[in-house]
Amino acid sequence: MSSPPVAPPGWSRWLVPPAALSVHLSIGQAYAWSVFKPPLESALHLDGTESALPFQLAIVMLGLSAAFGGTLVERNGPRWAMTVSLVCFSSGFLISALGAGTGQYWLIVLGYGFVGGIGLGIGYISPVSTLIKWFPDRPGMATGIAIMGFGGGALIASPWSAQMLASFGTDNDGIALAFLVHGLSYALFMTLGVLLVRVPRPEERERTASGPSAAEGMQVSARNAVRTPQFWCLWIVLCMNVTAGIGILEKAAPMITDLFAGSSTPVSASAAAGFVALLSAANMAGRIGWSSASDLIGRKNVYRGYLGVGALMYLLIALFGDSSKPLFVLCALVILSFYGGGFATVPAYLKDLFGTYEIGAIHGRLLTAWSTAGVLGPLIVNRIADHQKDAGKHGAALYTLSFGIMIGLLVVGFVANELVRPVSARHHIPAPRETVDAERQQSA
Repeated sequence: MSSPPVAPPGWSRWLVPPAALSVHLSIGQAYAWSVFKPPLESALHLDGTESALPFQLAIVMLGLSAAFGGTLVERNGPRWAMTVSLVCFSSGFLISALGAGTGQYWLIVLGYGFVGGIGLGIGYISPVSTLIKWFPDRPGMATGIAIMGFGGGALIASPWSAQMLASFGTDNDGIALAFLVHGLSYALFMTLGVLLVRVPRPEERERTASGPSAAEGMQVSARNAVRTPQFWCLWIVLCMNVTAGIGILEKAAPMITDLFAGSSTPVSASAAAGFVALLSAANMAGRIGWSSASDLIGRKNVYRGYLGVGALMYLLIALFGDSSKPLFVLCALVILSFYGGGFATVPAYLKDLFGTYEIGAIHGRLLTAWSTAGVLGPLIVNRIADHQKDAGKHGAALYTLSFGIMIGLLVVGFVANELVRPVSARHHIPAPRETVDAERQQSA
């Protein structure tokens, strides 16, 4: 498992993105956790904070497992990583099924949040290094295709989960059966990726598709990368971009309902749900669209758009969002496309700065910014909204301060992006050492 088969002569590199998609579409179920919240609250007598705990822990574990497991992913290869992801993610659902069936909520937190969260992190970074080596000429597009699956996984999982709960019931046994079906189904689907993934032959890596070699230029180890200001500038960039996006995504339905509650045409529950679906589509489209555009206009330029135009979108929402539904929806869709695009573009940005030597490990460490943003974004929006509601305010007044904070965070991210410069030669790994390490990994 630790040494995936090398692609035979004539192997099409376009078979590698589907292998990555089989994993990312599966673990993208995390964005559909809200479907299980109401049934769990009813069946196990939980409040909203308690029912959100498995998802929050899963996101925290995603970042931590990606950070600490990134080096293992680089050392053992994509097949090993996809297998670990499969086992952990599917086991998380099976443990959760046991917890739901026996009424032990702590087992759901342990299963979905802790064990499943490890599967999320390892699975998320599992194909990155391999894709970049296969597509040195279009790294943004290649990683965008795979990471698009994570953003789009909820489009499949949400209606599927809702249909299962409608068929099986929303009591303990129904939830347990839905978890069980999820665990077994995702195990089968992710197996396709495990079996299909291939690494390029040494001569293929020399010049893939008549493009530049994936190993050309400087190479920086993960250990050296975290000692550079470039890494921490990108950490801030990703954290600010994700915080701004998740600030809308996490509270989308109640936000649009609150903003237009006092208007002549309030937003219904079904319309709010449709708005959430639109945001998911924008999230997914941004992952492939903006990351592909970065291959043409450059990573720094596309992040200027994410952060600068994103701040402008938040400003428009703060000033005019509650007076025009089309304007609010349009601005929110743009922000969520930037949110998804930021995830998909960052591996290629890292490749430009640090090379491909330990890109998976470096990417894993950078994803701790996601863990931070996953706590920071919802905390800002929910805490301020609750405080404003306690103060007797309503409508747009619940979110105006939050929007202002998001603008400030995006400006901070914009400045951090402008500070990114080429990595100093003192952090580079000498070519002979890199070659020896690469050959050792191939023969392992």
